[in-house]
Amino acid sequence: MTNIRGLVEADLPAVADIYAHYVTGSVATFEETPPGLEEWRAKADGITGAGLPFLVAEVDGAVAGYAYVAQYRPKPAYRHTVEDTIYLAPGCTGRGVGRLLLGELIKKAGESSARQMIAVIADSGDPASARLHKAFGFEEVGRLRAVGFKHGRWIDTALFQLSLG
Repeated sequence: MTNIRGLVEADLPAVADIYAHYVTGSVATFEETPPGLEEWRAKADGITGAGLPFLVAEVDGAVAGYAYVAQYRPKPAYRHTVEDTIYLAPGCTGRGVGRLLLGELIKKAGESSARQMIAVIADSGDPASARLHKAFGFEEVGRLRAVGFKHGRWIDTALFQLSLG
């Protein structure tokens, strides 16, 4: 059974490990060096301190994935627009964990001051993330061509948007 709950300090090493997997082995993120634990702690404190959700999915006592929203851009007029982030532990994809995380994330973000949610999805050739977001009503609203270069290739990003209220 999957339990979706708020992040706690003890989850940070698992969150860092999950993200490091994607940083080093995929183009799902344009980060090239995995952030350390202190960076994750600061990020989590900033997100939750702003009243925004940072969630983990727990399966059999282990962190199987995480999701959070953060302000889309730092300028004040963007304060009601958030960007979502979801990553699943290796071996936990295709089990509905992402669906549970995104559903709860949308609910919690809607309870905050957020009114629009943006997903910036790297076009890696794997349609799973786009399909997941579309299932929750996100619409593709744009594409930025060849904006990332990682692992020897240029990557587009697709922009998806969901109105929260």
